[in-house]
Amino acid sequence: MKFDAQKHHRRSIRLPEYDYAKIGAYFVTICTYQRECLFGEIVDGLMCLNNRDLIVQMCWHKLPCHFINVQLDSFVIMPNHLHGIIIGDDCRGKALVQTNQNSNSEISTQVLRPSSQSQGTKPGSLGAIIQNFKSVSTRKINQVRARYSHLADGIQHPYIWQRNYYEHVIRNEESWDRIRQYIVEKPILWAEDKDNPGNHIK
Repeated sequence: MKFDAQKHHRRSIRLPEYDYAKIGAYFVTICTYQRECLFGEIVDGLMCLNNRDLIVQMCWHKLPCHFINVQLDSFVIMPNHLHGIIIGDDCRGKALVQTNQNSNSEISTQVLRPSSQSQGTKPGSLGAIIQNFKSVSTRKINQVRARYSHLADGIQHPYIWQRNYYEHVIRNEESWDRIRQYIVEKPILWAEDKDNPGNHIK
C-alpha cells in the first residue's frame, strides 16, 4: 500500500501517551503560515530553491550541531511545507540507518535527553527540536528580509511557519522505506498534491 500522508500522520497531531523524548525515528511535516507558498517553485518535477529555501535547508541540516544525539535522513522542501525524517538514535534506529546503502551516517551512542520538567517542552524532545528549527529559520529569514527591505518579497507578515507540526512515528524498516519514497516523489506529484493551492482554484 502506498504511503498516504492524510491517513498515516495527519489524522492525529499527537499520540497522547507517547513520550517524544524517547529514542526513535520520526517523519515530520512542517507547514508554512496559512499554507502560503513562501518557498521556491516546482518545475518539471524538481524543486527550484529560492533564498528562503536555502536558509531553511541550512537550518535543518544544522540541527545535529545543536542536538548532538540527532541524525537526519530524507528531507524535501515544498512550496508551502517541508518533510523530513529525524532520528533519535537507539539500537533500532542504528540498525535501520545502516541498512540504507545511500547513508554513510554513524549514529551516536547517546540518546535524546529526557527532562525532569513536568510541564512545557522537554529539552531534547522532538518538540524542542522542531521549536528550535522554526525559531532559528524564522529569525534568519526575517533578518535577510530586513536587510533587503527595499525589495518586495511578497510576504506581508513576519511569520514563516504554522504554529504546530505533524509527525508519524516510524516503527519498522518497511515504513521507513515507504516514507523515503513518499518524500522523494513529492515534487514529482506536486500537480496533484492536496497542499497545492492551484488544486483549489475552481
